[in-house]
Amino acid sequence: MSGARQDSTETKNGKWAQRPVKARNFRCAGFTLIELTVVIFILGLVALLVVPRLPFAQERDLGTAARTFAGTLRYLQNHAISTKLYYRLRIRILDGAMEVMRVLPEDEEVAVTDPALMKLALREGVEFADITTSRLGKISEGETAIDFSPLGADEFLLFHLKSQAGSRFFTVALYPGSGRVEVLEGYQEGTLSDGDGAKDFSLEEKEEGQ
Repeated sequence: MSGARQDSTETKNGKWAQRPVKARNFRCAGFTLIELTVVIFILGLVALLVVPRLPFAQERDLGTAARTFAGTLRYLQNHAISTKLYYRLRIRILDGAMEVMRVLPEDEEVAVTDPALMKLALREGVEFADITTSRLGKISEGETAIDFSPLGADEFLLFHLKSQAGSRFFTVALYPGSGRVEVLEGYQEGTLSDGDGAKDFSLEEKEEGQ
């Protein structure tokens, strides 16, 4: 007999007869819900550890940090103009710590009450490479203070941000008078020239690594 199993069965007269038995169908076993959950968890953990170390992820974080910082500068400048008050932004270049204080007429500093200007910090993994001001030039260490009056920023400023794990740069430029804030990829140098009695600010890109 082809393919079918034979099973012996005793009949009433004591003789044995062969009874065909259908072959059993076995299904292939799949993953259980617990196994799938464990696999997804492991893949997610690997992605969490590996993706932030990739160059494109670091560059994305650096760009996000530069745009966030630019937004803070815009908000602080607009706040000073709308409230007609004086503010001072203190930045420690080494660790990127930032603090905004309100400046009284006697140059006394008091804490701000606006939640948007409190607990400021750069994104993790991003730091200041240096800060260039039209008054003091390039500052690459220590602390610098940036004043904002009811007319906006007092001077032309360049903030160079870099990733701690790489050599990528972003530049945030703050222009006095107009209050314009620009975010540019790369390390941009600033030049200030007096043409026909008017101050002209321009930027030129510097090769990274120099």
